[in-house]
Amino acid sequence: MRKLVILGGGYGGMRILQRLLPNNVPKDVKVYLIDKVPYHFFKTEFYALAAGTVPDVDIRMTFPNHSPLEFINDWVEGIDLEKQTVQLKNNGDFSYDHLIIGLGCENNYHNVPGADKYTYGIQSIETTRKTYKALNNLPIDSKVAIIGGGLSGVEIASELYESRPDLNIALFDRGDMVLSSLSVKIGKYVQNWFKERGIAVVNNSNITRVEEGILYNHDEPIEFDAIVWTAGIRANKVVRDLPVKKDKKGCVYLTPHHNIPGYENVYVVGDCAHLPYAPTAQLAEAQGDQIASVLQKRWNNEPLPEELPTIKLKGTLGSLGKKHGFGLVADRSLTGKVPRLLKSGVLWMYKVQNS
Repeated sequence: MRKLVILGGGYGGMRILQRLLPNNVPKDVKVYLIDKVPYHFFKTEFYALAAGTVPDVDIRMTFPNHSPLEFINDWVEGIDLEKQTVQLKNNGDFSYDHLIIGLGCENNYHNVPGADKYTYGIQSIETTRKTYKALNNLPIDSKVAIIGGGLSGVEIASELYESRPDLNIALFDRGDMVLSSLSVKIGKYVQNWFKERGIAVVNNSNITRVEEGILYNHDEPIEFDAIVWTAGIRANKVVRDLPVKKDKKGCVYLTPHHNIPGYENVYVVGDCAHLPYAPTAQLAEAQGDQIASVLQKRWNNEPLPEELPTIKLKGTLGSLGKKHGFGLVADRSLTGKVPRLLKSGVLWMYKVQNS
């Protein structure tokens, strides 16, 4: 019996399972999903969980339950590409014939001293739960710093304002304007939205050090009661430790068929893959579609195309609380209630399609 092992039940892993199960797996192939948590979580909604505006149960679903699939609840500690084994914390070495690595990402602290020790995050369900507890136990008028003015930082700042309007929130961003990767129109809209609500935006910041309760911006100390880090990501440590070609964030370079060069039976999906796009759930799902197709062709001994179709992303949607939002769709900047409704609709559709 051949073994397909999927590491991580995130957006990419879930899409692959959706495409393969229950009828597109050969009878001599057994599928194993290995994840440290027993649910699929909607990571795009972790900002709301951390802020306290949605409960844990609203942003998760159970994994598929089909006879070709077996779920193993365990931690991945290493991968041996030569021996074709995965090292698990509780189950030891686990062999595979085909492997899909979708272990996600971690915070990238950019070598800022103290950032890893004295800040909270939202890159995993475990860290998000800790962040929720810390933020929602703060006394009235506490000061909260959010480091990073990208999508995650903007969304958690706005959601925290709705959850805890009694807090003093400051968002630190390296650029001249938040959301610099989208558009000037969106950046101005979001900064004005924050200004109208008394949320401080510190542009052109440079966080040089973090101590307990103290943030250093351009080496100037500022006291805070809680500091949340959303200033970039890097690949999971297990992936960073692989002896293969990676970029500066530890993401793996792949062939046109999404496998590691020299290991056509090992694929990487999602935040651990080096791709010409910013990592998103949408990208992981599109990549998952193509990996499922490649797998089926290889199982059936069919020739692979030299190139797969170019992945076309639909755009980016973000929220400013429950009533406002922003988006860049088909190169068109959207602000206000419409993009917020669109984002809610996307989440609803995702739940329906995967239920």
